[in-house]
Amino acid sequence: MTVPLYCGIDLHSNNSVISIQDKNCNLVYEKRLPNDLSIIIPALEPYREHLQGSVVESTYNWY
Repeated sequence: MTVPLYCGIDLHSNNSVISIQDKNCNLVYEKRLPNDLSIIIPALEPYREHLQGSVVESTYNWY
């Protein structure tokens, strides 16, 4: 059985907060990481098979 997971990324100027939840909104993973793909990709890798999608929220320079 595949457990669908959903990823949200809150993008800031020098770091991102990554949150992964299941379909019942149970928190599976959450961590603040520097904006460096060599760090972010390995952090997401264990969840890759089950991730249904990711969204990125960015308000940097919104004003």
